[in-house]
Amino acid sequence: MRRADAEAARWAHGAAGEDATARLLAPLTRQGWHVRHDLRLPGRRFNLDHVLVSPCGTAVVVADTKAWRRSWATGVVQGRVRCGPEDRHEQVAKVAEYARLVGQELNLPGVLVVPLLIVHGSPVAGGGFEAVVQGGRVWVLGTELVVPRLVGAVRTLPDSHRAAALARRVDAVLSPYGEGR
Repeated sequence: MRRADAEAARWAHGAAGEDATARLLAPLTRQGWHVRHDLRLPGRRFNLDHVLVSPCGTAVVVADTKAWRRSWATGVVQGRVRCGPEDRHEQVAKVAEYARLVGQELNLPGVLVVPLLIVHGSPVAGGGFEAVVQGGRVWVLGTELVVPRLVGAVRTLPDSHRAAALARRVDAVLSPYGEGR
């Protein structure tokens, strides 16, 4: 019974973090971003917490939310992402894999798919950093840098038609997590 209660508490804690991220990302829609939450790839069991299409229609951001211990700092130690004494590198690597799979499913040459891990609670070294994992790099950001980093990453002019077309492709390929399980 204790194990089930602990598991339920972890799920509730994670869901609260995802809801907080959804609220954090909501203002991006006014700047032309298309923001989706809690999606899945066909034939896969894991969920994608957040998927964003840039206002220029040239990039997709696959974001995962983590709510880590407030009293422990998150950073890179000897090449691995850690939150306090706990190694979290594999969790970061999963985000890179999710982004790779999304890019593969979207199958749109020229569209950049960026993995992002958003950390709630734990102070992130420098507010954010790029972690090197097998398969590439992952942005690891504290909540205060998420929106500024995303907005600042857009280097081309907004193209609402291209962004809408890319968002339609995302919607066609990825489904809400609760569907078709």
